[in-house]
Amino acid sequence: MFDIGFWELLLIGVISLLVLGPERLPGAIRSTLKTVRSVRNMASGFKQEVEQQFRVHELHENLKKAESQNLENLSPELKQSVDELKAAAKSVQKPYQKDPS
Repeated sequence: MFDIGFWELLLIGVISLLVLGPERLPGAIRSTLKTVRSVRNMASGFKQEVEQQFRVHELHENLKKAESQNLENLSPELKQSVDELKAAAKSVQKPYQKDPS
């Protein structure tokens, strides 16, 4: 991600040791690592959200194509998308169906 080599890291370490001192350096490293982890987790969550939105958009486009063909003579890709959407619709409707007992 960043183009930082060994010598740059060593220089940063020596400067931080001189500025912070040996007592506060471990705490500063821990807080820096905690911040980096939280930024990575946030970026990962954002990436997953965008990928999911692209997937939803793709399914929506495939459904439009399938509807334009009146759900007949569909390509395997379109048929799979329609089947996925039907399964999702059934799973959403399941909790709301009345029990026939």
